[in-house]
Amino acid sequence: MIIIKNIFIYILCLVPWFLTAIIPVDYSFYDTINLPFFAPPNLFYAIAWTITYICIAISIYKVITIYKWNNLPKRYKRILLINYLFNQSFTIVFFILHNLFLGFVSCLGTFVSTLYLYEETNSLDEKSTKYLNPYVLLSLFATILSVTIYIINTR
Repeated sequence: MIIIKNIFIYILCLVPWFLTAIIPVDYSFYDTINLPFFAPPNLFYAIAWTITYICIAISIYKVITIYKWNNLPKRYKRILLINYLFNQSFTIVFFILHNLFLGFVSCLGTFVSTLYLYEETNSLDEKSTKYLNPYVLLSLFATILSVTIYIINTR
């Protein structure tokens, strides 16, 4: 019974990160804009973000199992929510609104709040922090790619 409960808790940590995947969006928009030479193929994003979301969920799950949700510091919950909202906003502002600038702002907000999430997680459980390493790197890459896309498409 404990295993089922733990699986359920992990799934609750994982599912929200995939919510924007159910929103119908025009992914072909990405192919219509000018891309820098270092833009990876579309398949890269599906694989990289899936792995990253799994790692984020593991980190959150480990912190929750140590502290229980009600005993987590408010600052951890706050930065997790802020990070989540920035992360999820990208699909909406970039692929639905086709707004390159807001896409960059979303990426930058995700990256900066990921750094705060990393630090906050580290203060709670150092071992859980290692699962956020892919998120830090991918959100940094996404920010660099996004600002480059914005610049080369607005000149």
